[in-house]
Amino acid sequence: MSYTILDASNLEAYLFSLPKIKAFFDADSLIIDEIGDGNLNFVFLVTSSSNGSRQLIIKQAVPYLRCVGESYPLSKERMTYEIRSLERFAQLSPHIPKIYHSDEEMSLLIMEYLNSHIIMRKGMIEGIEYPKFAEDISSFLANTLFKTSSLYLSSSDKRTLVSQFIGNSELCKLTEDFVFTAPFMEDETNAELPELSDVAERIANDLELKTKILHLKYKFMNQSDALLHGDLHTGSIMINQDETYVIDSEFAFVGPMGFDVGALIANLVMSWVSHTVQDNDSRYSDLILETINSVWQRFDEKFRTLWNETEESALLTKGFANDEILKSYQKQYMQTLLQESIGFAGCKIIRRQFGIAGVEDIRGIEDDAVREEANRLAISIGERFIKQYHTVKTTDDIMKLIKA
Repeated sequence: MSYTILDASNLEAYLFSLPKIKAFFDADSLIIDEIGDGNLNFVFLVTSSSNGSRQLIIKQAVPYLRCVGESYPLSKERMTYEIRSLERFAQLSPHIPKIYHSDEEMSLLIMEYLNSHIIMRKGMIEGIEYPKFAEDISSFLANTLFKTSSLYLSSSDKRTLVSQFIGNSELCKLTEDFVFTAPFMEDETNAELPELSDVAERIANDLELKTKILHLKYKFMNQSDALLHGDLHTGSIMINQDETYVIDSEFAFVGPMGFDVGALIANLVMSWVSHTVQDNDSRYSDLILETINSVWQRFDEKFRTLWNETEESALLTKGFANDEILKSYQKQYMQTLLQESIGFAGCKIIRRQFGIAGVEDIRGIEDDAVREEANRLAISIGERFIKQYHTVKTTDDIMKLIKA
C-alpha cells in the first residue's frame, strides 16, 4: 500500500488488510481511539469490538511536526529509523514492547498495548515508586550501547550499522537546533517566559557556558559510539512495579553514548526539582537521587562485565592488551562517558525550560511562583552540569552539583 495518512475513517480497513492483524482482533469491527500526546506522531489504541482485551497500538509518522502542524514539514521517513532501532534493541534487550507489524512504506508500527503500564513521567509526578527501574534501565542501556559499539562489533558490522541509520539526519538536526542551539539564544521557537528574561539574557551572553555547549554539540554531531535511542526520557518509558519498557525511538542514530545516559539523568533531575520545590516531605526527592546513583553504578558494572566477556572486537585484537592495560583503559573510558553524560544532561535540562517542548513535571506546576522557582533551580543545575562536567569523577560529584 502506498503511503496514506490513517485516521478513524480508514484505519480499520488497513488493519483488516493484514491477515495476521485481522486474525489477532478476530472481530467484525474495531474501536479506534487517537491517544497520542507526543510532539511528533499520531498514536491509536485499537480494540476488538467483540473482545475488549484484544488491543494493539498503531503509531504512524506524518510528514510534519505534530506539535506545530503542517506549517512545520518533517519527513515521515523518521519512522523507518524507529522501526529499525526497535527491532535491533529487541534483539539485545527484553525491555522493548512486542512488535506485531512494521511497514516502512506506510511509516507505521503496530505494537503490543501495555495496558498495565503507564508513562513513567506521569507516575513520577504522582510520586509512585518503581523498585525495579534502576535494574531494568541499566540493563537496557548496557546491552544496547555496548553491543552496538566498536567495543563489541567487528569493524565491518559497525560500519554496516552506521550506514543503516545515517539517513536520520532530519531528526538529528532537530536535536542540534532544539537541544544545543535555540534555548541558549533568542529564538521564535522558545517558550514565552518573561519572568525568566534575566536568566535567558545571562545564558545568551555566558562565554564559558556557550563554549562548553559547542564542544558537546560537536560530539553529538561527530562521535559515533553506538546506536542510541536518541530521546531517552521518562516520557519514553512505560513502567509498572514489575516491568520497564522503552518506546518512541524515532530519534535513533549512531552517536555518543553519553547522550542517551545524559537524557535519562536530566529527566530524573527535573523530576527531583519538581518534587523538591513542591513537596514538604523530601523522601521521594531523596529516592530520585538514589535512583540516579543506582542507575549509573549498575550500568557501569554491567557494561564492564560485557566488555570483559568480549575477547575480540573492532577496537581490541586478542593478545593486544593484558588485563592491567584493559582495566586502565576501561577506567578512563567509563569516567569520560560519565562526564559526557553530565554535560549532555545539562543541555537537556536547560532546553526543557526554555525550548519548544518542556516537561510536564515543571511546566505542569499550576502556581506561577512555584513554577518559576522550579525553572530557576533546574536552569542553575543545568548550568553547573555544562560548566563542570569535566570535573565529575563519581556519582557523588553529580549529587554535589545538584545540591549546590
